Amino acid sequence: MTRYVQPVPTPDDPYSGDPLLRSWLDRHLGPAGHAAAKGRLADLAADVTGPLRAAHADAEAHPPTLVRYDPWGARVDRIDTSAGWQTQRAAAARHAVVALPYLEAARTTWGAGARVVQHALLHLYAPESATFSCPVAMADGAAALLSRPEVDAGVRDAWLPRLISTDPDTAIVSGQWMTESQGGSDLSGSSTIGRPAADGSWRLTGEKWFCSAADAPMAVTLARPDGAGRGSRVLAPFLVPRYAADSPLAGATVAADAPAPGVTVHRLKDKLGTWALPTAEIGLRDAYALPLGDPAVPGLVRAMALVAVARVHNASAAASGMRRGLAYARAYAQARQVAGGRLADSPLHRATLGTLAVDAAGAFVLAGHAFALLGRVEVGGDPDAAAELRVVAPLAKLATGRLAVASASEYVEAFGGAGYVEDTGVPRLLRDAQVLPIWEGTTNVLALDVLRAVTREDAAVPLLRRLAAAVDLARPLSPALAATLAAVTDELRERLGEITADPAAVEVVAGARGLALRAAYALTTALLVEHAAWGDEQAEVAARLWARRRLRHEDIAADAHRHLDLLG
Repeated sequence: MTRYVQPVPTPDDPYSGDPLLRSWLDRHLGPAGHAAAKGRLADLAADVTGPLRAAHADAEAHPPTLVRYDPWGARVDRIDTSAGWQTQRAAAARHAVVALPYLEAARTTWGAGARVVQHALLHLYAPESATFSCPVAMADGAAALLSRPEVDAGVRDAWLPRLISTDPDTAIVSGQWMTESQGGSDLSGSSTIGRPAADGSWRLTGEKWFCSAADAPMAVTLARPDGAGRGSRVLAPFLVPRYAADSPLAGATVAADAPAPGVTVHRLKDKLGTWALPTAEIGLRDAYALPLGDPAVPGLVRAMALVAVARVHNASAAASGMRRGLAYARAYAQARQVAGGRLADSPLHRATLGTLAVDAAGAFVLAGHAFALLGRVEVGGDPDAAAELRVVAPLAKLATGRLAVASASEYVEAFGGAGYVEDTGVPRLLRDAQVLPIWEGTTNVLALDVLRAVTREDAAVPLLRRLAAAVDLARPLSPALAATLAAVTDELRERLGEITADPAAVEVVAGARGLALRAAYALTTALLVEHAAWGDEQAEVAARLWARRRLRHEDIAADAHRHLDLLG
């Protein structure tokens, strides 16, 4: 008897096989702008389906290790990473995944749309990067922070070119050392203390509990300037060199790749997912640091420049992972025979995949909108975009993170028993998705950020304006869709008014998660409508089904089955 071996499914090319991505680029960049980006995107897609997919597997199979001592007993705190991780690092630089929106040539070609192109690059790169997309996000956030005018020009000139280099031999990424064990996301409890030195640098002492990309040559961290008082507003961002090569405190006899004096790696985290990403607990003892802005001026608001960028990256990672998981599940369904026919021909399975495709489309436009807003803020200083981004960044992050986990669970199930076997690579989809609702703020933390944005910064105004405009766009497409969106817009306007009247009310705070998700789902409907009104048929179908499912809580299985080929 011949032993049966299931054919390995091969998904479509992630660029040419994604019509929603391509039409989104046509709309936001114009045909000429998309044409200017096409070669870059096609090259990255070819790398993803070839060497980067293999590098991804290698990095997953060979997680980082911490070497604390050399053979003679000297403390080295060296983090060894795999060849696959290094391949991903080089590819991120070569394809300008971090650098693109900072390059003068890109801004000349696309203007604010350089962030739209970057989102497309991330959409291709992130899902099979072995989560190198995390240091990419932190490098981008660090670059945004270093680009602020209040940062010392000498510090900027020394570090920003390395963050945005497209040469793998010189490009670096950044870590992010923010949280401490006693506070987590509550930064008001931060106990890391900074003290100025005579040369204008600072010395930091404290314990950082969750330090992502711990092998990166630099990190951005928060510290409380000595004597600054309590609370989180007074915290200041600092740049800490990770290695002796970049620390003037290191002696000439210290190896360049040794840890900078005062930086100790206590241990690597043993995490549920993101296995290839080195995440550590790090101690600082009079560690050399450079202030990013004047530490005498409350600095948390400066650090939020980094956080906003990281949040939109998080949303992009969620959306791209959902799209790639759908591609793999659809390819498997084409290859798998069940009950005498292809799994892809089962009406029930088609309905499941169609519903997942609607969620993937919604996540994509929500993340894409956040990147488009970010570009408008950076190029031209658009105040309307800045106001909208203050609420869209947390909304996009919280909604897509939750969607990604739910979708990943379905993708694992779509493979049956094979989805539960590690060496198929499928379980990683679920393991890695679970970090997305946690990193850069849990759902509840972000929901409270949304409350603060709409009450303190009047960020509800641009949100409600966009929803109202989408109602008008929806009427020619579908009167039912327009009526649904109009009703939810009125509901949100009323609820946001109640929040503004008493933002500390128990009912308001307790209901913050539900309100934030409702607002995010309404915004996603509006964004799908906008794209449909531009002329995208897939977005029109997705908008109708998304609104029925997420706003009206209806079962869309029959229509999802019927429209799967268009949606997927």
